[in-house]
Amino acid sequence: MDTSALYRVAAVLTAIGGLNWGLVGIFEFDLVAWIFGEEFGTTNAITRIIYIIVGLSALYVLLRALMPDRRHDHDHARHGGAAGGAAPRV
Repeated sequence: MDTSALYRVAAVLTAIGGLNWGLVGIFEFDLVAWIFGEEFGTTNAITRIIYIIVGLSALYVLLRALMPDRRHDHDHARHGGAAGGAAPRV
């Protein structure tokens, strides 16, 4: 799994967005709107920017989850297809 700083930040933002949607669904409470002084269902420039960043983070996490891990494939080929470079058993 990718543990880059970008991935970790995107994963945290995606989780925060998911929790916010949980609050919206269960309690009709939008934490982001509340933090920035908006009523439920309204937005301003700052909240829209936050929603866009969280959405882009979710897209990044989704794409990373769906893409094959190229580093693993490269290491696998370099080591002859077996862990630790050992020859595969026939």
